[in-house]
Amino acid sequence: MDNFEFLKRISLINDNTRLKILQIIAKNKTICACRILEELEITQGTLSHHMKLLVEAEIVYVRKEGKWSYYSLNNKKICELAIFLQSICKCDSDCQKP
Repeated sequence: MDNFEFLKRISLINDNTRLKILQIIAKNKTICACRILEELEITQGTLSHHMKLLVEAEIVYVRKEGKWSYYSLNNKKICELAIFLQSICKCDSDCQKP
């Protein structure tokens, strides 16, 4: 991943609502949009906008079943962000592990 790609992806996550959406999806593995809405105080249209951006950036996968959309994380893309940051950090004993 180059700097431009990193900045493009991180700018999408640099939004409180989108970050919460990613946390909700991570907690549930795969989740229906209707369940995401239950956890957030946003409209369906606002959720659709955020999900469109995340799907287009390939950070989130979408699977359609009839009128329902189910979302899951693209772990490869999320890990690429982490690896990029680790390449800068060069974590050693000063870094705390979660």
